Amino acid sequence: MEITVNQRDDSKVAVITSDQLVISNINDALDVMMNAKYQGCDKILLRKENITEDFFELKTKLAGEILQKYTNYRARLAIVGDFSGYTSKSLNDFIYECNQGDKVLFKKTEAEALDELHRIPSAW
Repeated sequence: MEITVNQRDDSKVAVITSDQLVISNINDALDVMMNAKYQGCDKILLRKENITEDFFELKTKLAGEILQKYTNYRARLAIVGDFSGYTSKSLNDFIYECNQGDKVLFKKTEAEALDELHRIPSAW
């Protein structure tokens, strides 16, 4: 896993890159968040393919647990990828609702995600 910091003015986003899974469970998600905070970032951009598919299967409750931890620790998260292949109505509703707020975003491109994250004020 590699973290690069994308900065615009006072806004910093930790961009996570890896060619393998980064988040397989709640502890992995906390590690990513803490590594980003160590870099001075409370906003994180992560690619869909770096998250276990269990995250996108809402009945596993992994998404809820991870997002609750991120909310509690005031971290913002953007997940980038193509979500059109998911046919679950509940997941699509979940993605829609998340995109109405500013805590968790599901975006198609990294550029969209960065623009959104940089618009959100830092939680610190």
